Amino acid sequence: MLTSLRNKSVIVTGGTKGIGKGIATVFARLGAQVCVLGRNESDGATVVEALRESGGRVKFYRGDVKEQADMEKAAATVAAEFGGVDILCANAGIFPQAKLEEMTESAWDDVFATNLKGMLFSIQACLPYLKRSVAGRIVLMSSTTGPLTGYPGWSHYGATKAGMLGFMRTAALELAKYKITINAVLPGNVLTEGAIELGQEYLATMTAAIPLQRLGTVEEVGYAVAFLASEEAGFITGQTLVVDGGQTLPESLQALES
Repeated sequence: MLTSLRNKSVIVTGGTKGIGKGIATVFARLGAQVCVLGRNESDGATVVEALRESGGRVKFYRGDVKEQADMEKAAATVAAEFGGVDILCANAGIFPQAKLEEMTESAWDDVFATNLKGMLFSIQACLPYLKRSVAGRIVLMSSTTGPLTGYPGWSHYGATKAGMLGFMRTAALELAKYKITINAVLPGNVLTEGAIELGQEYLATMTAAIPLQRLGTVEEVGYAVAFLASEEAGFITGQTLVVDGGQTLPESLQALES
């Protein structure tokens, strides 16, 4: 399965926990060379140790996606150590809750700086190396929240996740001449550290709204990313893949009960 990923060089931003960690885990299992990028060295060391024990070739690079210089250094380092950059998964993102009446300019700017500007800097830094790859791939981590659904307190987050898709469609046209594809994965409710922090009542409510009657796993999102990053998916670009257990399908709770 997805044998084309073996020995490919992969950068996963925000890869030290949650969905990013799941993505890095899947790529390592599939034989890729993985660079996990994040801001916390302790978390990074923990992830690298765990993945190396499973046989993966993994390294951690400390960097902030909001800092263009950090991303340029990370991409250059990975290219030098792994022989290039074949795949970028722009996963880094934040989702602090803030209702509209409470939204501050700094809260809005922080989310946009990480989720959108950080995505842009990541892509720009990796682009020179992706152009040299025989199968350059970019996978964006969007969300069902924003493009498809809404949730109180996440208007700024939803705006960035929807914004990613507008960016992606034009980027797909610009990158096609380099044989680079760019696609997005839209996870629904996935069991991560961040979801657990929202409490058991939230988890139970979300589970009840999912036709498959469970939350997704970070590895399930990782395999969706891996598919879009594979050579097997080489004719797919500018598209979205929803991974939500069917949550966005019912038009009402009655549809689930029926």
